[in-house]
Amino acid sequence: MPKTLAGIPALNAEQTIAKLIIHTMKWVDQVIVVDDGSTDDTSLIASKLGAEVITHKRNLGKGAALRDIIKYARAAGVVLVTLDADGQHNPDDIPNLLKPVLNDDADLVIASRLQENVPRGRRIGGRILDHSTSALTGGDTVDSQSGFRAYSQRALSEVGANEFGMGADAEILVKAKEAGLRIVQTPVTMRYENLKTSTHNPMYHWFDVFFSLVKFVSIRHPLLFYGGFSAIMFLIATVFGVQTLDYYSKYGRVVTNLALVSIATGILGFLSFFTGVILFTLITIVRDEQFR
Repeated sequence: MPKTLAGIPALNAEQTIAKLIIHTMKWVDQVIVVDDGSTDDTSLIASKLGAEVITHKRNLGKGAALRDIIKYARAAGVVLVTLDADGQHNPDDIPNLLKPVLNDDADLVIASRLQENVPRGRRIGGRILDHSTSALTGGDTVDSQSGFRAYSQRALSEVGANEFGMGADAEILVKAKEAGLRIVQTPVTMRYENLKTSTHNPMYHWFDVFFSLVKFVSIRHPLLFYGGFSAIMFLIATVFGVQTLDYYSKYGRVVTNLALVSIATGILGFLSFFTGVILFTLITIVRDEQFR
């Protein structure tokens, strides 16, 4: 039976980290806390309670903390479970997440939040992000923003967080789908009242994740992303161009606004198209070099 590790990304979590570590230690062999630039006593409390602590001198983002946790767990050859430091996750749910991985029934287990327990604003935004992520993966819709997850060693070898911010959870899920990992969900109840962290800023979280997904698509599928935008721009340019010519043929003069919109969108279309081609070429060269 492989050893188990709990990884906790933390930022200014001195009010919640002690209770979380104590309850988490009941279910795993080791706890690691990545203090992502805290200005309080998060690191001190975690180390005093026996957790392994990695400290970032400045705040780099949740993705950077997850990257360090995954790297550590991969090298240690353990099964990993990740929790947020704000107290929304119940450590007593850890066995339910670890069981499918330890039984070799899954590579990645996601704690799916019961939607009736999620504040309405977060629920709506979360659903949009969940469906956006599933559209990228071509799979079933899962709770893409849940940071409460369990990873097998196979999953740890396939995924990693390049995103520094809150988009890391979605990025990991997309990579897991692309790698053909077995992904399952288990329902849990989260606590949202009296949280002291970014759960008070759902709009910031939403935009961070959304633009991370946009960036991820633009890099992974540059022709589709930039080509699609280019097609839209060319369509708009054509519509306004036809209207400009039609008005000129009838009245003998050019409507400046229509003409400028047509020219501007046409230029954007060309720029987007060539950006997609250039980025696709560069990515292809890089991938070819990796396999030589």
